Amino acid sequence: MTTTITAPGLAQRLKTETAEQHARMHRLMEQARPFASRENYARFVAAQYLFQRDVVHLFADPAVKAAVPDLDQRGRDDASLADLADLGASAPQGSIASEGVAMPEALGWLYVSEGSTLGAAFLFKEAQEQLGLTAEFGARNLAAYPEGRANAWRRFVAALDNEHLDPAVHDAVITGASAAYDRFGVLLEEHFELA
Repeated sequence: MTTTITAPGLAQRLKTETAEQHARMHRLMEQARPFASRENYARFVAAQYLFQRDVVHLFADPAVKAAVPDLDQRGRDDASLADLADLGASAPQGSIASEGVAMPEALGWLYVSEGSTLGAAFLFKEAQEQLGLTAEFGARNLAAYPEGRANAWRRFVAALDNEHLDPAVHDAVITGASAAYDRFGVLLEEHFELA
């Protein structure tokens, strides 16, 4: 009897190898208390806007478009911008942190963004219950994609685990995800003045 051991797919590697950074995001969010007030929440949306702007910047890369066929349906920078307007907050300015990022690292940035969309169900509920916000006012950036969070996530994971993505570039994708987590962490620290 022959036993075949298969290496974990890219999506599983990303989940495993960025677990500590993911946990750090949870700790920063607990410190920030974004649902304690609309003012706090506006700070979160400002950080979200800048991060999403970084991610959407990557959509122009033809190699990213080829790797994620439904790219035009993803990204939440416009939703974050509309939410800031609803909240009476101005859009923050700043340079694009993903300038110079390309495939395959760009997939890591998308992994962090898409993972946050999947995980935003709890945040969306908090925005509704604590702050009275909705998918039409103030909490667009947390709302599910029209087809639902799970379906969009499954399609994205399928793109990550596509057999045409050379396993030799998987480490670079993970490096990109680490950079994206670091960027969002810095944004939270700056907008909430966390020590």
